[in-house]
Amino acid sequence: MARLVRSAGLPALLSLALLGAGVGEARASLTCDKIPQLAGHFLRKHVTRRELDEELVSRTAQAYLDRIDPSKTLLLRPEAEAIEGSFAAVFEGAETGNCQPLLAIHSTVVERYGDLEGKVRTVLNTEDFAIDPETRLVIDPDERGRPETEEERNALLRRQIDFQLANYLSAGTSLEESKERLVHRYELFTRRAREFDMDDLYAMFLDAFASSLDPHSNYLSADALEDFQIAMTLSLEGIGVALSSRDGYSIVERVLPGGAADREGTLRPGDRIIGVAQNDQTSVDIIDMALRDVVRMIRGPRNTPVSLTVLREGKSTERLEVVIVRDTIDLEEQAAKLRFETVPGEGREYKLAVLELSSFYGDRDPSKRQCADDVARLLAEVKEQGADGMVLDLSRNGGGLLDYAVEISGFFVREGGIVAVRERGGPTEVHEDPHDDVRYSGPMVVLTSRASASASEILAGALQDYDRAVVVGDDHTFGKGTVQTVQQLGPDLGALKVTTAMFYRPGGASTQREGVNSDVRIPSLFNTDRFGEASQPYALQPRNIRPFASERANAKSSGQHFVPITDEVLADLTQRSRARVDGSDEFQAILGELAKSEESGSTVHVAEILGEPANPVTSDATPTASAAAPTVGAVEG
Repeated sequence: MARLVRSAGLPALLSLALLGAGVGEARASLTCDKIPQLAGHFLRKHVTRRELDEELVSRTAQAYLDRIDPSKTLLLRPEAEAIEGSFAAVFEGAETGNCQPLLAIHSTVVERYGDLEGKVRTVLNTEDFAIDPETRLVIDPDERGRPETEEERNALLRRQIDFQLANYLSAGTSLEESKERLVHRYELFTRRAREFDMDDLYAMFLDAFASSLDPHSNYLSADALEDFQIAMTLSLEGIGVALSSRDGYSIVERVLPGGAADREGTLRPGDRIIGVAQNDQTSVDIIDMALRDVVRMIRGPRNTPVSLTVLREGKSTERLEVVIVRDTIDLEEQAAKLRFETVPGEGREYKLAVLELSSFYGDRDPSKRQCADDVARLLAEVKEQGADGMVLDLSRNGGGLLDYAVEISGFFVREGGIVAVRERGGPTEVHEDPHDDVRYSGPMVVLTSRASASASEILAGALQDYDRAVVVGDDHTFGKGTVQTVQQLGPDLGALKVTTAMFYRPGGASTQREGVNSDVRIPSLFNTDRFGEASQPYALQPRNIRPFASERANAKSSGQHFVPITDEVLADLTQRSRARVDGSDEFQAILGELAKSEESGSTVHVAEILGEPANPVTSDATPTASAAAPTVGAVEG
């Protein structure tokens, strides 16, 4: 490792490789000698990381281990540490086009899968085999850690066998058929490992390297690029859920407004999908399955049902069966909406406008529907109706097109910078309010949550920095304050997705990681530390630049001047809101759910899956050890 860091080594070689051939040049396939060139592109373009060092090598090793053994069942802790220690040789070999160290790791993985398959057969073929209903399994691999010894690994495997068979049995499968299905599952693991071709191996290594830079950088293989492009279109036929892969589970990251899952109403962010069934067919166990394969199973023709088996952590881990009828995500459902409500005040009733904006949708073709045009039209209606105040609801807004966030922010201030974008070593590019008028100047609240991300954080942060609106919601928004660029490569090579810049608010602070803090906090089920940028592996730290807020944001002309939010106003609103939350049964119930969620572990009890009475045993025999952060790469299904 010392030789790698001290010598000109990889960084110099990467620069030479990039000078020698363009990254976008057509290639027949991904080969070992292309790894330095592509890795060099990530390092040259990334917003913070400049060179390969010991920390980045270690991160890549951890990310790679998360891919080859996501459930931390395959490798003992000493074996995983040995692989991590070999990654300096992996990088050094790649410098000269020698990927034998990487192939040696893969050979170990293939061997371990074969061992695992054999052990499952041995357990299930035991003459007196029976499921132990008192089995308890910690389903979060990070919580339980890797087994230290062969005996511990065998004990963990036995608990997993009971858990997996219980899931089959609860779906109505007989014990013998369940045993056959479980053996077949492990046969598939072994077969997939043996059939893993070199392109797949190199792609997995490059993606592990990319994700070690930050949570949003990825190497997209040709298949992954296709999934990424499908996820970016609103015509996607499926259930309307953004999924990620973590610890061998497919995790619900976001339920898309207007999608089939949103209308069905059961799925929540954080749910773990463990089984998928088509129509009336038997459910397929998807634990440890590649995310793109899971997405393809869930995605399907419109008006066809898909059944999902879901684990949800609460005071105890709950198992749910959810049937969703696939449908095209309805743009009309995602479009901005306006309603009016009458609310009691001091001595009178107030007419309140609620404008819900669930994404910054639109099309580069100006003749097609744009969210900024919709919001402008609705703001005109707010004025016509004589509303006393307005709530701009961004609580489910996961982002969208930056230009529209800037334009809509400008509807509420006269002029000034809305957001700045800065690449590594580059100038600060300030995006200004494109309008010189104010479309709405009345009292205003921006409603947010931890689900409010990216472009919605730009809007909320700008209005907060200009003292234009009161931000109300969870303690802070999601915290995604980075910009990604996607560069497509030649045929069959996919693309590179690289974090190249950060967003900054008019006050100079980044929205990265910390998001936008609420002025007045009200509880929601999103308000948990498991949800947000800070929970992502290798999330970048926030930065600051010189403030660029304009003193001319508040117009002095009649009808366009707004009353700035002051500290005194915020203190009064906070006190009143706290009293309302304390006296609300609904809010107290949410606080109770949040408290249960914080107290809960991730232990499932086989007796509960089988529908049998549970004995009050609370421990799991699996030892606890520290583990690497999970790998996340969102794909929509």
